[in-house]
Amino acid sequence: MSDWQPKRFWKQAQCEACDGGFTVKLDGRPVRTPAKAPLTLPTQAMADAIAQEWDAQQELIDPRTMPVTRGANAAIDKVRTQRNEVIGLLAEYGDSDLLCYRAAGPDGLIKRQAEAWDPMLDWAADTLGARLFVGEGVMHVRQDPQTLAKLTEEVAAFDDFALAGVHDLISLSGSLILALAVTKDAIAVDDAWALSRIDEHWQIEQWGEDEEATATEKTKKTAFCDAARFYRFSQG
Repeated sequence: MSDWQPKRFWKQAQCEACDGGFTVKLDGRPVRTPAKAPLTLPTQAMADAIAQEWDAQQELIDPRTMPVTRGANAAIDKVRTQRNEVIGLLAEYGDSDLLCYRAAGPDGLIKRQAEAWDPMLDWAADTLGARLFVGEGVMHVRQDPQTLAKLTEEVAAFDDFALAGVHDLISLSGSLILALAVTKDAIAVDDAWALSRIDEHWQIEQWGEDEEATATEKTKKTAFCDAARFYRFSQG
């Protein structure tokens, strides 16, 4: 695998208004996505954040330090071109939501899951009109088709940019309900992440911490928080 990285070639990145929203220009030249599409953004807040990411690059460009740029590229090049497939993929999490699959034991873990996850399922039932059923173990829990249809409507209501952020919130946490709760300010981002890690943290308490697993979780949490931030930018 090549270690080649593109070099910085511009002096200044600026946010500008354009047809359809906002864009970012490097020394007056508009930024394009990897698929060469115009980088037309829905809000000035997102454009400002992307301009700051480009300005922060040093001699070599490091895409890992540009989460808002990556999110916008995904919205334009991927979500926009296969929107229905993305909606279907994310809506399927409603039929296998993390919060619905409970441990058979020990009692301490059973209690912890119930105390942490039941309020979120109650929130989904009360706020979204979507009551999900809970099961034990890994066997599939069949959900009401009307509930799944309601959750699909919730996902489909997001525009392309919001959907790009929601995609990562769902896929990283394993929970459509937690992701929707974050977008509706029903739970703080850090708290949502903690709820998605109940099982992993229980195992750490029992067997001790693994450095590699801890590093992986840190990376995933950063990505989860970046996704929530990107979603906020998509809303202005």
